Amino acid sequence: MKVVRYPQQEEKADLLSRPVMEATDIMDRVKPILEAVKEKGDTALKEFTERFDRVELTDLEVSYEEFEEAYSLVDQELKEAIQVAYNNIKRFHESQKASTAVVHTMNGVQCWRKSLPIEKVGLYIPGGTAPLFSTILMLGIPASLAGCKERILCTPPGTDGKINSAILYTAQLVGVDKVFKVGGAQAIAAMAYGTESIPQVYKIFGPGNQYVTAAKQAVFQEGTAIDMPAGPSEVMVVADKTAPASFIAADLLAQAEHGIDSQVVLLTTEESLLPKVVAEIEQQLKNLPRADFARQSLANSRAILLKDDETMVEWMNDYAAEHLILSVENDEEWAEKVETAGSVFLGHYSPESIGDYASGTNHTLPTNGYARAYSGVSLDSFVKKVTFQRLSKTGIQTLGPYVEKMAIAENLQAHKNAVSVRLEQLGKEG
Repeated sequence: MKVVRYPQQEEKADLLSRPVMEATDIMDRVKPILEAVKEKGDTALKEFTERFDRVELTDLEVSYEEFEEAYSLVDQELKEAIQVAYNNIKRFHESQKASTAVVHTMNGVQCWRKSLPIEKVGLYIPGGTAPLFSTILMLGIPASLAGCKERILCTPPGTDGKINSAILYTAQLVGVDKVFKVGGAQAIAAMAYGTESIPQVYKIFGPGNQYVTAAKQAVFQEGTAIDMPAGPSEVMVVADKTAPASFIAADLLAQAEHGIDSQVVLLTTEESLLPKVVAEIEQQLKNLPRADFARQSLANSRAILLKDDETMVEWMNDYAAEHLILSVENDEEWAEKVETAGSVFLGHYSPESIGDYASGTNHTLPTNGYARAYSGVSLDSFVKKVTFQRLSKTGIQTLGPYVEKMAIAENLQAHKNAVSVRLEQLGKEG
């Protein structure tokens, strides 16, 4: 992890940059995959699964027997932990339901907005080295609460051709309709275009590596909605002199172990904290099974010593972290200064991993600076907002003349006429 002391302002952009591949290089690799799936359907999916996941599949869909086996393989303690997380996430997302309010904007003019579920949604769950069954909770629960009629899930199989048991158990728990053994960009293509086995969906959710992110952006340009540009995971920790070095190191490593393209950043004004954190990282790394991933991630990461709190606030908001940990004494004051972040963790006892699993908030969040304009997944992500209006005779007579004038000013005569014919009819009726 690179330690930088009192950098100049002109160094900020470089120090806060993410470790990403060239976008054109990624898209050049992704586009042929998308085209192959569009043209060859299941055949292409099986070929890519054999090439990338090193397993030859006969059936892409998970069978009833595989679900039954998975249920028996998940131990009771893990089931209980998943159920606790399920309850908290459901409770938090249920609170996001909004009632329909009718607004009388003028006499005889009523307007309201109603939430309607997106009928068909696709959930992408990364597998491989870290099968993220927790992401199923984050996506499947709000999809169910929203009332989405068809919920399918794609996730890569292991070399044995099977899906992680906890993934299948959690998929059943949240009410996913079908699970398919497909990963990577090819899974995104399958859900966007549809194949013989996998139905086409209207919106795709879920995190992934840079190829999955590129595939989501490509199909979005062709008309399939996506949740957000969610790529490799990241965390920024803002720490003062009260922050325990062991806590900071643990939080940084929790994100670093996600993968080699993850990034962690520490901002502090306390110089004595830096060597303590570096020493703690090295000590804790010795006991991590995924230490190799973490070390490669740390090579792209920074510990930055800044001159004052004001500068830290500026750098914090410029980075727009997916996860922002405020490990400071006056955390509520700092929280008021947050302008850009996916999810914020306040104080010394709110590790980011709590939000990843079970506090109740959603962990599917914007990365790579997209928190400047995007929000994390919520109940609203699974609905579309439809507006309604109703005008009475009094309403059209009151508002109509104003609309006529505006339409004439824009040279849209037919717009004016749509109002005028009604006013004329009402005039005849007396």
